[in-house]
Amino acid sequence: MGRYIGSVCRLCRREGNKLFLKGSRCYTEKCAIERRSYSPGQHGQARPRISEYQTQLREKQKLKRIYGLLERQFRGYFKKAARKKGATGENLLQMLERRMDNIVYRLGFCASRNEARQMVNHGHFLVNGRKVDVASFLVKNGDVVEMKPASRRLVQVQASMTAAEGRGIPQWLELDKANFKGKVNAIPSKDELALPVNEQLVVELYSR
Repeated sequence: MGRYIGSVCRLCRREGNKLFLKGSRCYTEKCAIERRSYSPGQHGQARPRISEYQTQLREKQKLKRIYGLLERQFRGYFKKAARKKGATGENLLQMLERRMDNIVYRLGFCASRNEARQMVNHGHFLVNGRKVDVASFLVKNGDVVEMKPASRRLVQVQASMTAAEGRGIPQWLELDKANFKGKVNAIPSKDELALPVNEQLVVELYSR
């Protein structure tokens, strides 16, 4: 199955949470969740009986959609997280947060993770002085992420940097706005991420 190319606002409505897939629109009254908080489709306003499996599945789908991953990619991250020491759920969240496209989004260089993925794939960023054009590249503690000088004049980048001031930069990241440069000061804990996801249900789903 290929990557989803439909309306991302439908995904937010399906999960019943803001997944912040549409950039700055998600912070305005035009957000689909604000206007129609029920699921999309003919039976969106019905009240179906929810099973334990369905609850676990929805949490997994929510996490996949936040980071824009396909099932095979997501399952690969889960297997790696399960092999590491510590809580599998927290390991999974930390690996997803360390993705290059997510770091670029968190630093405010792009308005959404989808836009960040495209920008990274087009080679607009450097990590420790070297070009990185793979969105799934995992940054490490102490890495410095920098936008190429020629890319800093792009209109969407300027708009994203301005919008990022409103949502803030995570404490585990450090931003040098004047030089379009960011540094990873720590690997975030689960409490620092504040995602609308219960990762333990995802672990339970894959442990069936």
